[in-house]
Amino acid sequence: MRTFGKSSKLDNVLYDVRGPVVDEAARMEEDGMEILKLNIGNPYPFGFSAPQEVILDMLSNVRTSQGYSDSKGIFSARKAIMQYAQLRGIPGVTINDIYTGNGVSELINLCMQALLDNGDEILIPAPDYPLWTATATLAGGNVVHYICDEQSDWYPDIEDIKSKITPRTKAIVIINPNNPTGAVYPKEILEQIADIAREHELIIFSDEIYDRLVMDGYKHTSIASLAPDVFCVTFSGLSKSHMIAGFRIGWMILSGAKNKAKGYIEGINMLSSMRLCSNVPAQSIVQTALGGYQSVNEYIQPGGRVYEQRDFIYKALNDIPGISAVKPRAAFYIFPKIDTEKFNIFNDEQFALDFLHDKQVLIVPGKGFNWHQPDHFRIVYLPDIRQLDKAMKKMKEFFATYKQR
Repeated sequence: MRTFGKSSKLDNVLYDVRGPVVDEAARMEEDGMEILKLNIGNPYPFGFSAPQEVILDMLSNVRTSQGYSDSKGIFSARKAIMQYAQLRGIPGVTINDIYTGNGVSELINLCMQALLDNGDEILIPAPDYPLWTATATLAGGNVVHYICDEQSDWYPDIEDIKSKITPRTKAIVIINPNNPTGAVYPKEILEQIADIAREHELIIFSDEIYDRLVMDGYKHTSIASLAPDVFCVTFSGLSKSHMIAGFRIGWMILSGAKNKAKGYIEGINMLSSMRLCSNVPAQSIVQTALGGYQSVNEYIQPGGRVYEQRDFIYKALNDIPGISAVKPRAAFYIFPKIDTEKFNIFNDEQFALDFLHDKQVLIVPGKGFNWHQPDHFRIVYLPDIRQLDKAMKKMKEFFATYKQR
């Protein structure tokens, strides 16, 4: 009998944000159990809503958004994104350098497919947002992970980056602000990465989807603003800053040495045209969302939900014997470290499953972010403090007796 298996191209691909532990949580829910989910950065289910003006704009534009748009996006959206790039200090950006996408995820996939031949190398951080490693691998690329250093606030290890460049290296990815660590990279680190890209003639891919969710007076800098002579692709969108993950609207901005990337840009244009266009109703809200009052600022100031929940989870985790965490400065995530000797942990996925079965709380193990030691996990701190308190009490109880077998 003929059977059909998955493609071998998927052998080294993972996306554990929705992976085996999540599948087990779904099975438990089917059996009637209530699961507290700390696994995915999806604001709406936790009581965050889009600004009313954005919702009204979407509704008023639905009737006129029934047809395809230009493959790069509608004029008003791309014009607003171009002006946003100017405010971020990214030089030389025209409206033709702007592409909208069904979230940043689609554009990352498109960029990897357009660039990588079999065996080409691309530098991606560890830990990473796993979509980067997955899409680069599916495109035939060889992903080389450089280390972000927990002892240095999770900043990229510059010497590690330098040591991993070969003649086959085509590009370097940075995720700033970072998911899963919440780190915000200082200008000095970004300048060093730009210098490396300049010296080795690499493309810089900068994932900046959390650039409007920065706390504690930290300043976010777009690396493209520091590298006008390096070809850069900068990604951002509205899913997180405007709490509309389901609307699927992101963008990418091409800047710098575009003359060195003419063939690559042709490939991007071809793939962009093949998917026809991104979600047109969602594009219609970009101009309104990027202009005027930014309600997200209410969440990231003292007294705001994101700020207070971040402070709560940071303190609660560090109060658990055997757990430590670096304070995140942006986004919705914290990436705590486990004392693996204390708990005899040698398999972080098994730890996450044991915690799920015992306490009905869903987290993502560190391996889901291409972190190759079993000593970390990610928590999403979008639930309100009452729910986070419940989860942390369960975690403290769990670790009081846990030994992995």
